[in-house]
Amino acid sequence: MKQNESNLPIGIFDSGIGGLTVVQSVRKLLPNESILYVGDTARVPYGIKSKESIIQYSTEIVNFLLERRVKMILIACNSVSAVALDAVKEAAKGVPVLNVITAGRDAAISTGTRRIGVIGTLATIGSGAYERELSANRQFISIKSKACPLLVPLAEEGWTDNDISNRTLKLYLDDFLTNGVESLILGCTHYPLFKSAIESVFIQSNRTVKIIDSGEAIAKMALKNLAKMDFLGKGKKGNLHCCITDRPQRFGELAERFLGEPVDDIEFIQLSS
Repeated sequence: MKQNESNLPIGIFDSGIGGLTVVQSVRKLLPNESILYVGDTARVPYGIKSKESIIQYSTEIVNFLLERRVKMILIACNSVSAVALDAVKEAAKGVPVLNVITAGRDAAISTGTRRIGVIGTLATIGSGAYERELSANRQFISIKSKACPLLVPLAEEGWTDNDISNRTLKLYLDDFLTNGVESLILGCTHYPLFKSAIESVFIQSNRTVKIIDSGEAIAKMALKNLAKMDFLGKGKKGNLHCCITDRPQRFGELAERFLGEPVDDIEFIQLSS
């Protein structure tokens, strides 16, 4: 990559719109970076698909991002990070690839804590990906994981801090309140919307926990890598261009909820092998 290509966009992709929480973190930390976001809304969720299908879908997205010319690719999808990372790296043809699971692992290690919890979708927790990444580091005494499938529909309904969501979180987090967990990885792009509510659950039980947002973690990783390569965006504030493969109902409303601001630049695309 040549120096004059430093203002190329960062490509970020997810199986749907949840990855916009990652976009939000990147825009906050790297305001001069333009972002090309791809949400495969026609085929969401990836978690229930076969490994072969996830690899196929991910490869199609990477090919699209390369055609549009990006300088780095961030995998915002936990399912892709868990089962298709090697395939994505191969398809990227040398363009740097970062993923939320590795970013979450590194963030957990940096806390210096010994007991860690992971919450995610059924597919992500069932894959054991976080456990594999974390268990390779002998710092941790225990690694506990919990699938929290109801949090995704609650997030998309906007119920992130009401009686229903708080009761649901209390049920899901109950084990973590008694097993001494010191850090908690949010292993789904929807879950940062519950960050304050999760902290409140622990506080109400006279506990504190370090919340690890993989979106924030991958944004820091991107900053570090781009700075090392001297490819940080320069000049004016970067723009955001969103590409989706289907127009789901209430897309604008949901996208704004996840991003924290209106999404104006939206393109409908069709992916192919």
